[in-house]
Amino acid sequence: MRKKRGMKMVKGLLFFVAFGLGIASKFVIKPSWAKKYDVKWSEKIGIRKLDLSYGEKKANKFDLYLPKDDTRKNYGLVVYLHAGGFTSGDKKDDEKTLAWPTSKGYVAAGINYTLRTETNDASVLSQSYEIKKAIPEVVEQAKKAGYNINKMAVAGGSAGHTLAMIYAYRDGKDADVPVVMTYGDGGPSSFHVEDWSKFGISRNTDESRKVGAALFTVMSGQMITLEEIQNQSYLQKVKAIAAEWVKNNPIPTVVAYGAHDRIQPFAASKRLEKA
Repeated sequence: MRKKRGMKMVKGLLFFVAFGLGIASKFVIKPSWAKKYDVKWSEKIGIRKLDLSYGEKKANKFDLYLPKDDTRKNYGLVVYLHAGGFTSGDKKDDEKTLAWPTSKGYVAAGINYTLRTETNDASVLSQSYEIKKAIPEVVEQAKKAGYNINKMAVAGGSAGHTLAMIYAYRDGKDADVPVVMTYGDGGPSSFHVEDWSKFGISRNTDESRKVGAALFTVMSGQMITLEEIQNQSYLQKVKAIAAEWVKNNPIPTVVAYGAHDRIQPFAASKRLEKA
Protein backbone atom coordinates (compact mmCIF):
# COMPACT_ATOMS: atom_id res chain seq x y z
CA MET A 1 0.00 0.00 0.00
CA ARG A 2 2.83 2.38 0.89
CA LYS A 3 4.54 1.55 -2.40
CA LYS A 4 1.38 2.42 -4.35
CA ARG A 5 0.96 5.71 -2.48
CA GLY A 6 4.60 6.51 -3.08
CA MET A 7 4.30 5.84 -6.81
CA LYS A 8 1.15 7.97 -6.97
CA MET A 9 3.01 10.84 -5.30
CA VAL A 10 5.92 10.47 -7.75
CA LYS A 11 3.55 10.57 -10.72
CA GLY A 12 1.79 13.62 -9.36
CA LEU A 13 5.09 15.37 -8.67
CA LEU A 14 6.34 14.66 -12.18
CA PHE A 15 3.14 16.04 -13.62
CA PHE A 16 3.47 19.25 -11.62
CA VAL A 17 7.15 19.59 -12.48
CA ALA A 18 6.38 19.18 -16.16
CA PHE A 19 3.31 21.38 -16.34
CA GLY A 20 3.07 23.40 -13.13
CA LEU A 21 5.04 26.13 -14.82
CA GLY A 22 2.17 26.39 -17.27
CA ILE A 23 0.65 28.74 -14.71
CA ALA A 24 3.26 31.27 -15.73
CA SER A 25 2.03 31.19 -19.30
CA LYS A 26 -0.91 33.35 -18.24
CA PHE A 27 1.24 36.03 -16.70
CA VAL A 28 4.18 36.52 -19.02
CA ILE A 29 4.47 39.91 -20.67
CA LYS A 30 2.19 39.99 -23.70
CA PRO A 31 3.53 41.21 -27.03
CA SER A 32 2.14 44.56 -28.19
CA TRP A 33 0.11 43.00 -31.01
CA ALA A 34 -1.81 40.83 -28.54
CA LYS A 35 -3.52 43.89 -27.06
CA LYS A 36 -5.55 44.24 -30.25
CA TYR A 37 -7.35 41.03 -29.35
CA ASP A 38 -8.21 41.99 -25.77
CA VAL A 39 -11.45 43.91 -25.26
CA LYS A 40 -12.75 45.13 -21.93
CA TRP A 41 -16.17 43.64 -21.36
CA SER A 42 -19.19 45.95 -21.12
CA GLU A 43 -22.92 45.65 -21.69
CA LYS A 44 -22.43 47.61 -24.90
CA ILE A 45 -20.86 44.47 -26.37
CA GLY A 46 -23.61 42.07 -25.37
CA ILE A 47 -24.88 39.79 -22.62
CA ARG A 48 -23.03 37.31 -20.45
CA LYS A 49 -24.39 34.19 -18.80
CA LEU A 50 -21.94 32.98 -16.16
CA ASP A 51 -21.34 29.62 -14.50
CA LEU A 52 -23.77 27.58 -16.56
CA SER A 53 -23.57 23.86 -15.76
CA TYR A 54 -22.73 21.10 -18.19
CA GLY A 55 -22.15 18.25 -15.72
CA GLU A 56 -22.21 17.18 -12.09
CA LYS A 57 -18.59 17.91 -11.19
CA LYS A 58 -17.75 21.13 -9.39
CA ALA A 59 -15.64 22.45 -12.29
CA ASN A 60 -18.26 21.61 -14.94
CA LYS A 61 -19.21 25.24 -15.62
CA PHE A 62 -19.00 27.53 -18.63
CA ASP A 63 -19.49 31.21 -19.39
CA LEU A 64 -21.48 32.21 -22.45
CA TYR A 65 -20.85 35.54 -24.20
CA LEU A 66 -23.66 36.71 -26.52
CA PRO A 67 -23.25 39.62 -28.94
CA LYS A 68 -25.52 42.65 -28.82
CA ASP A 69 -27.01 41.93 -32.24
CA ASP A 70 -29.51 39.10 -31.77
CA THR A 71 -31.28 39.48 -35.13
CA ARG A 72 -29.23 37.18 -37.32
CA LYS A 73 -30.38 33.74 -38.41
CA ASN A 74 -27.09 32.03 -37.53
CA TYR A 75 -23.97 32.74 -35.50
CA GLY A 76 -20.46 31.40 -35.34
CA LEU A 77 -19.20 30.15 -31.97
CA VAL A 78 -15.68 30.68 -30.61
CA VAL A 79 -14.71 28.41 -27.71
CA TYR A 80 -11.53 29.47 -25.91
CA LEU A 81 -10.06 27.12 -23.26
CA HIS A 82 -7.93 28.55 -20.48
CA ALA A 83 -4.24 27.94 -19.88
CA GLY A 84 -2.63 26.71 -16.68
CA GLY A 85 -0.61 23.56 -17.31
CA PHE A 86 -3.65 21.26 -16.71
CA THR A 87 -3.30 22.10 -13.00
CA SER A 88 -4.57 25.69 -12.64
CA GLY A 89 -6.40 28.50 -14.39
CA ASP A 90 -10.03 29.51 -14.82
CA LYS A 91 -12.36 30.68 -17.61
CA LYS A 92 -12.68 34.05 -15.91
CA ASP A 93 -8.99 34.67 -16.70
CA ASP A 94 -9.94 34.96 -20.38
CA GLU A 95 -12.69 37.57 -20.07
CA LYS A 96 -10.95 40.02 -22.41
CA THR A 97 -10.03 37.25 -24.84
CA LEU A 98 -13.68 36.12 -24.98
CA ALA A 99 -15.00 39.66 -25.22
CA TRP A 100 -13.04 40.29 -28.43
CA PRO A 101 -14.88 37.79 -30.71
CA THR A 102 -18.16 38.81 -29.06
CA SER A 103 -17.45 42.41 -30.06
CA LYS A 104 -17.10 41.12 -33.64
CA GLY A 105 -20.52 39.47 -33.60
CA TYR A 106 -19.60 35.93 -32.55
CA VAL A 107 -20.98 33.92 -29.66
CA ALA A 108 -18.07 32.99 -27.37
CA ALA A 109 -17.62 30.55 -24.51
CA GLY A 110 -15.03 29.82 -21.86
CA ILE A 111 -15.19 26.35 -20.30
CA ASN A 112 -13.76 25.13 -17.01
CA TYR A 113 -12.59 21.55 -16.58
CA THR A 114 -11.45 19.49 -13.60
CA LEU A 115 -7.86 20.43 -12.83
CA ARG A 116 -5.23 17.92 -11.84
CA THR A 117 -4.33 18.13 -8.13
CA GLU A 118 -2.36 16.01 -5.69
CA THR A 119 -5.60 14.44 -4.46
CA ASN A 120 -7.47 13.52 -7.65
CA ASP A 121 -6.95 11.45 -10.78
CA ALA A 122 -7.79 14.10 -13.39
CA SER A 123 -5.78 13.68 -16.58
CA VAL A 124 -5.49 15.24 -20.00
CA LEU A 125 -7.76 12.43 -21.18
CA SER A 126 -10.49 13.06 -18.58
CA GLN A 127 -10.28 16.81 -19.21
CA SER A 128 -10.73 16.23 -22.95
CA TYR A 129 -13.89 14.21 -22.31
CA GLU A 130 -15.27 17.01 -20.14
CA ILE A 131 -14.76 19.47 -23.00
CA LYS A 132 -16.46 17.03 -25.36
CA LYS A 133 -19.41 16.88 -22.99
CA ALA A 134 -19.54 20.65 -22.52
CA ILE A 135 -19.64 21.91 -26.09
CA PRO A 136 -23.09 20.51 -27.05
CA GLU A 137 -24.47 22.18 -23.93
CA VAL A 138 -22.83 25.48 -24.94
CA VAL A 139 -24.52 25.24 -28.34
CA GLU A 140 -27.87 24.36 -26.75
CA GLN A 141 -27.76 27.23 -24.25
CA ALA A 142 -26.90 29.68 -27.03
CA LYS A 143 -29.86 28.39 -29.03
CA LYS A 144 -32.19 28.81 -26.05
CA ALA A 145 -31.03 32.42 -25.79
CA GLY A 146 -31.94 32.99 -29.46
CA TYR A 147 -28.51 32.49 -31.04
CA ASN A 148 -28.48 29.54 -33.43
CA ILE A 149 -24.94 28.20 -33.92
CA ASN A 150 -24.05 26.87 -37.37
CA LYS A 151 -20.24 26.70 -37.12
CA MET A 152 -17.50 26.98 -34.53
CA ALA A 153 -13.83 27.49 -33.88
CA VAL A 154 -12.16 25.83 -30.89
CA ALA A 155 -9.10 27.52 -29.44
CA GLY A 156 -6.99 27.87 -26.32
CA GLY A 157 -3.67 28.65 -24.74
CA SER A 158 -1.11 26.17 -23.39
CA ALA A 159 -3.08 23.35 -21.73
CA GLY A 160 -6.28 24.80 -23.17
CA HIS A 161 -4.70 24.70 -26.61
CA THR A 162 -4.02 20.98 -26.23
CA LEU A 163 -7.63 20.34 -25.23
CA ALA A 164 -8.88 22.51 -28.10
CA MET A 165 -6.84 20.54 -30.64
CA ILE A 166 -7.95 17.19 -29.22
CA TYR A 167 -11.58 18.25 -29.56
CA ALA A 168 -11.13 19.71 -33.04
CA TYR A 169 -9.22 16.74 -34.46
CA ARG A 170 -10.54 13.78 -32.44
CA ASP A 171 -14.14 14.79 -31.75
CA GLY A 172 -14.94 17.60 -34.17
CA LYS A 173 -15.71 15.34 -37.10
CA ASP A 174 -18.73 13.95 -35.24
CA ALA A 175 -19.86 17.24 -33.67
CA ASP A 176 -23.43 18.41 -34.27
CA VAL A 177 -22.04 21.79 -35.32
CA PRO A 178 -19.10 21.75 -37.75
CA VAL A 179 -15.70 22.80 -36.41
CA VAL A 180 -14.31 25.03 -39.15
CA MET A 181 -10.94 25.87 -37.56
CA THR A 182 -8.78 25.62 -34.48
CA TYR A 183 -6.10 27.98 -33.21
CA GLY A 184 -3.89 28.55 -30.19
CA ASP A 185 -0.37 28.55 -28.83
CA GLY A 186 1.97 26.41 -26.79
CA GLY A 187 -0.20 23.34 -26.28
CA PRO A 188 1.58 19.96 -26.04
CA SER A 189 0.49 18.15 -29.18
CA SER A 190 2.27 14.80 -29.17
CA PHE A 191 3.36 12.32 -26.54
CA HIS A 192 6.35 10.39 -27.83
CA VAL A 193 9.17 9.93 -25.32
CA GLU A 194 11.80 10.96 -27.85
CA ASP A 195 10.15 14.39 -28.11
CA TRP A 196 10.38 15.00 -24.36
CA SER A 197 14.13 14.88 -23.91
CA LYS A 198 14.17 18.05 -21.80
CA PHE A 199 12.41 16.09 -19.05
CA GLY A 200 14.96 13.30 -19.21
CA ILE A 201 12.66 10.60 -20.54
CA SER A 202 14.18 9.94 -23.93
CA ARG A 203 17.36 8.21 -22.80
CA ASN A 204 17.72 4.45 -23.29
CA THR A 205 17.89 3.63 -19.57
CA ASP A 206 15.49 2.00 -17.10
CA GLU A 207 15.50 5.16 -14.98
CA SER A 208 14.51 7.28 -17.94
CA ARG A 209 11.77 4.84 -18.91
CA LYS A 210 10.42 4.84 -15.33
CA VAL A 211 10.13 8.62 -15.41
CA GLY A 212 8.44 8.51 -18.79
CA ALA A 213 6.02 5.82 -17.67
CA ALA A 214 5.07 7.80 -14.57
CA LEU A 215 4.59 11.09 -16.41
CA PHE A 216 2.59 9.66 -19.30
CA THR A 217 0.47 7.58 -16.91
CA VAL A 218 -0.75 10.80 -15.31
CA MET A 219 -1.28 12.52 -18.66
CA SER A 220 -3.16 9.68 -20.30
CA GLY A 221 -5.15 8.52 -17.29
CA GLN A 222 -4.05 4.94 -17.99
CA MET A 223 -1.35 2.84 -16.34
CA ILE A 224 1.78 2.77 -18.49
CA THR A 225 4.64 0.48 -17.53
CA LEU A 226 8.38 0.64 -18.09
CA GLU A 227 8.05 -2.29 -20.47
CA GLU A 228 5.42 -0.46 -22.54
CA ILE A 229 7.75 2.51 -22.86
CA GLN A 230 10.55 0.19 -23.96
CA ASN A 231 8.52 -1.68 -26.60
CA GLN A 232 6.57 1.47 -27.60
CA SER A 233 3.16 -0.09 -27.01
CA TYR A 234 2.45 2.90 -24.73
CA LEU A 235 1.69 4.89 -27.90
CA GLN A 236 -1.71 3.21 -28.14
CA LYS A 237 -2.56 4.51 -24.66
CA VAL A 238 -1.52 8.11 -25.34
CA LYS A 239 -3.11 8.16 -28.78
CA ALA A 240 -6.41 9.50 -27.42
CA ILE A 241 -4.74 12.73 -26.28
CA ALA A 242 -2.48 13.28 -29.28
CA ALA A 243 -3.25 16.14 -31.65
CA GLU A 244 -1.98 13.93 -34.46
CA TRP A 245 -5.68 13.09 -34.87
CA VAL A 246 -5.50 15.98 -37.35
CA LYS A 247 -5.13 13.25 -39.97
CA ASN A 248 -8.73 12.24 -39.24
CA ASN A 249 -10.14 15.76 -39.39
CA PRO A 250 -7.77 18.07 -41.33
CA ILE A 251 -9.42 21.43 -40.67
CA PRO A 252 -7.73 24.84 -41.03
CA THR A 253 -5.29 25.31 -38.16
CA VAL A 254 -3.29 28.23 -36.81
CA VAL A 255 -0.76 27.40 -34.09
CA ALA A 256 2.24 29.12 -32.54
CA TYR A 257 5.16 27.41 -30.78
CA GLY A 258 8.40 28.73 -29.37
CA ALA A 259 11.54 27.03 -30.66
CA HIS A 260 13.20 27.65 -27.27
CA ASP A 261 10.16 26.97 -25.07
CA ARG A 262 11.35 25.48 -21.77
CA ILE A 263 8.05 23.72 -21.01
CA GLN A 264 6.32 22.59 -24.21
CA PRO A 265 8.72 20.36 -26.19
CA PHE A 266 9.26 21.99 -29.58
CA ALA A 267 10.00 18.58 -31.12
CA ALA A 268 6.41 17.56 -30.40
CA SER A 269 5.11 20.54 -32.36
CA LYS A 270 7.23 19.48 -35.33
CA ARG A 271 5.47 16.12 -35.21
CA LEU A 272 2.15 17.96 -35.34
CA GLU A 273 3.35 19.99 -38.32
CA LYS A 274 4.27 16.81 -40.15
CA ALA A 275 0.86 15.27 -39.39
